[in-house]
Amino acid sequence: MLAVATLTAEEASEPQDKPRHLLSGHTDWVSALALAPDGDLLATGSDDQRIILWQARGGKRVRTLPDSGSPVTALAVGPRGTLLASGTWDGTVRLWDVETGVELRAMREHRENITSLDFSPDGRWLVSGSGDDRLKVWETKSGEEWFECLHEDDYDVAAVAFSPDGATIASGDGDKIIKFWDAADGGEPLSCESHANAVSCLAVQPDGERLVSGSWDKTLKLRRVDDGRELATLAGHRDAVTCLALSADGRRLVSGSDDRTVRVWDVE
Repeated sequence: MLAVATLTAEEASEPQDKPRHLLSGHTDWVSALALAPDGDLLATGSDDQRIILWQARGGKRVRTLPDSGSPVTALAVGPRGTLLASGTWDGTVRLWDVETGVELRAMREHRENITSLDFSPDGRWLVSGSGDDRLKVWETKSGEEWFECLHEDDYDVAAVAFSPDGATIASGDGDKIIKFWDAADGGEPLSCESHANAVSCLAVQPDGERLVSGSWDKTLKLRRVDDGRELATLAGHRDAVTCLALSADGRRLVSGSDDRTVRVWDVE
């Protein structure tokens, strides 16, 4: 069985020889992770088509959700920790009740694999990115599609992220472009070429002022949300940056790479 390793924030600040926990249960690639806002619950998704919920601090398995019928490619936990969103290779977005493990609804309007998911800060909306070059915004209560935005360059929408105030959605694609959309109606206020290769992951700092992006060009970049201006380049990985996460206060950044390392950065 494949395993997920976990560390506390303090442990992640220092070089580690061993993880704090090994969570064993999946039988194929672990392809998606999502941590609840309170840090108590971890959701993992896999090519084995299953989602497993764990106690993040103790490493105990809470429950395994019903088979998704397709490899799991993206996960997100709602701001209250009661709702889980999942995306699969067949283009389906699902919403789950975290407490019971019951599937609440399934949305199948995307035409290709789901690459990324994020909830609005109030939990009312969910944004999904897909290999069909589109991002879609859904109302979580009804599962209805509110609007969609098209990346007009025939590249996958590889990453999506709401700003902390819920007013802006950032998206990144395979053509090195980051776009900032009006979350109310999909209006596009800003677009900027950000990296020398595909954008793979995004996160907005809690203060809403700065965006962090990771790329296949082996770097991470920090830029302003309001005007897209680049502030810093974080170099050190020897291969594509594939995932990132910010600490709750936005001061620490963790990045993962195809170079098989995880790096912790001081954002300031």
